[in-house]
Amino acid sequence: MRIGQGFDVHAFGPGDHVVLGGVRIAHSQGVIAHSDGDVVIHALCDALLGALALGDIGQHFPPSDERWRGADSRVFLRHCMALLAQQGYRLGNADVTVIGERPKVLPHAPAIRQVLAADMACEPGAVSIKATTTEKLGFTGRGEGIAAMAVVLVEKAG
Repeated sequence: MRIGQGFDVHAFGPGDHVVLGGVRIAHSQGVIAHSDGDVVIHALCDALLGALALGDIGQHFPPSDERWRGADSRVFLRHCMALLAQQGYRLGNADVTVIGERPKVLPHAPAIRQVLAADMACEPGAVSIKATTTEKLGFTGRGEGIAAMAVVLVEKAG
């Protein structure tokens, strides 16, 4: 077995929604990002890549590469899952925490779990989505951005 952890953060900017775990959520702001800025998936990708000792999301999908401008982060997650399979591993479980005051994540958690489970070829029960605030402290507490951290357990397949 191997464990990987990941973290991602994006500042809020112009827009009317954020994407979390592949789910579009209405919000008073968007995020400033090269891709769709999905902090949940970006943290998951880094966790998966870390578990495999294959670097980080920026190495696989560099922000300097225009191919990834505005990209759907689910493409990144599917790529990481393909690497997982190529290395002879499968996902045991994934645990994600979204950090921010808004938008509220709990109402969207079931949909996020379904989307992530589909992309990670696992049961929704193997994917945990939680959220917390920072009690109005720091950049997330001031509503300047949103963050996510993820931990994954991967195990040898077969």
